[in-house]
Amino acid sequence: MTKTGGGPRPRGTWWREGAVTATAFVLCLLGGVVQVDDTLTAPPAAAYVIAVVSCAVLPLRRRAPLAVLAATTASGVLVAPLGLLLSPLIVAPALITAYSYALTARTERRAAGAVLGTSLVLLAASTPLFGGVSWQDASRMGSVAAFPLMAGVLGHSVRNRRAYLAAVEERARRAEESRDGEARRRVAEERVRIARELHDLVAHQITLANAQATVAAHLFDIRPEQTRKSLRELVETTGHALDELRSTVGLLRQSGDTAGPAEPAPGLSRLPALLASFRGAGLEVSVEQEGTARPLAPGVDLTAYRIVQEALTNVTKHAATGTARVHLAWSRDRVTVTVADDGEGAVAVHGRPPGYGLIGMRERATAAGGQLSAGRRPEGGFLVSAELPLPPARPGGAP
Repeated sequence: MTKTGGGPRPRGTWWREGAVTATAFVLCLLGGVVQVDDTLTAPPAAAYVIAVVSCAVLPLRRRAPLAVLAATTASGVLVAPLGLLLSPLIVAPALITAYSYALTARTERRAAGAVLGTSLVLLAASTPLFGGVSWQDASRMGSVAAFPLMAGVLGHSVRNRRAYLAAVEERARRAEESRDGEARRRVAEERVRIARELHDLVAHQITLANAQATVAAHLFDIRPEQTRKSLRELVETTGHALDELRSTVGLLRQSGDTAGPAEPAPGLSRLPALLASFRGAGLEVSVEQEGTARPLAPGVDLTAYRIVQEALTNVTKHAATGTARVHLAWSRDRVTVTVADDGEGAVAVHGRPPGYGLIGMRERATAAGGQLSAGRRPEGGFLVSAELPLPPARPGGAP
């Protein structure tokens, strides 16, 4: 990339400038071979003067393009007074400068004005002052005036081409960044989803297992039969935990791996079994329904189930109470899931970091298009309430 201003230029730039200058010098001398009387002779001293003066300023055309264009045009004006034939070859430095100026000018209007001015000046310089204009003179005048315009048009086309390629590269770069950002976003969302699933099932099953083990340890000596029942329930609970953990971890398989048949995602239809597991752990749960139950979308159904599961798990772990209430209220466009208890509130455990239960429930509700609120009740205890959307009812009242 060529640097402008007073800074150093790369070595390749100097080689390129030297080649351009040498080529322009040779073209100027070739233009001096043809004399005014159409005879061919060796380049006279005037041709060398024009070539040296006009080519000496060419390396500066990127730093001061307009000044170099004026200097090379002025050199072309001096061709005829020095007894030389004004032709496109002898004004090659002016043509090169016109191309460069059209390539680098700040605005298209300035480039067009400068190139058009150069063309008109050279046209005027090539016009005979005395005598008639022959067909040969008119052809030479037209070529002298047309070549700067052609050089300017070529420079403008190259400039537009470069701008187009730069815009295409920029769009490609932004598209690549957008794809990378979208991939990172999807990976992050998948990680959060799997983390929510693992937290919900592990917290629920481990809490139940801990409660059942506590009951078994407490009744081991005084009520052996009850102890054996608690241990059987503990075995079932840990078995369910392993099954759900295996199913969730299966989501991390590669796309080419062979996965076993997946168990259907849980929903409110499995609520009785869920509540039975809590009752087996010593938490009495009552259920109330208001309105007519309707089928839920799979994602919303899973969200409702997980919110009830996590809320009851929090009651078991943190609330100093043995009872909880689950209330399902069905309206025209949403179902409200409420879990309440009368406990004394969360029990702080020294040294244990805060959990992610409420965060996960709120994220689930938001992802399903609903909302969740949680907090202490004025009359005591804790309340979790989630409003989740229902699919629109079909005509005729059919679900």
